[in-house]
Amino acid sequence: MKLIVLPTAEEVATEGARRIAETARKAVAERGAFHLALSGGGTPKAIFGNLARGAFPRELVGATHVFWGDERSVPNNHADSNVRMAREAFLDALGFPAENVHAPNGGAKALAAEARRYEAEILNTVPCNRAGEPVFDAVMLGMGTDGHTASLFPGTAALAETERVFVENEVPQLGTWRLTLTFDAIGAARSIFVFVTGESKKPVLDAIRGGGAGYPIEGVRGDNSNVSWFCDTAAAG
Repeated sequence: MKLIVLPTAEEVATEGARRIAETARKAVAERGAFHLALSGGGTPKAIFGNLARGAFPRELVGATHVFWGDERSVPNNHADSNVRMAREAFLDALGFPAENVHAPNGGAKALAAEARRYEAEILNTVPCNRAGEPVFDAVMLGMGTDGHTASLFPGTAALAETERVFVENEVPQLGTWRLTLTFDAIGAARSIFVFVTGESKKPVLDAIRGGGAGYPIEGVRGDNSNVSWFCDTAAAG
């Protein structure tokens, strides 16, 4: 487990923005484009703010394609929408071209059809490996107090999905549905950045560091060299 511990959540956000910008520069230099999957949550929002305020190189905006790792079942203009949050905190400030912003529609009446549509958009835009999985240059993730990541919640069907890269997922404990990347799509990324801050996350992080406890986020394996965890001391102890 590659764990980077920083004193505060603010420093996690600063380092997260720096790593994303660094990854973008490398991707564009080596392959001509940067494919990034965003996360929702408080720490990603702070990272987005740092990116918008100068951490992200403006000259790379046109070569960057942005996706979302998950979305709630709300319209994109809803206050709870991950799409809206990222637009307001990051994308609009830097003027990302509309054709480079690939957003799922959480407000779609038929989420299953929307999941299929968005899956096709991912596969048609992001270069794929030999297994047919999209290879994002970077995937941002957070972690809930129940150990979920993206919208891969405990006990939900998407945890066992191995044929799809993006699906609709019923979350009975929240009484709702979500849209989410699957573990196969996450694990194929070149870089996976997991951001965990706050004392409420410490019990789950302790359990994972102690050898595992079956939390959903433990399904994020990658190749064990491309997964980096960024935590503040409140979460890491």
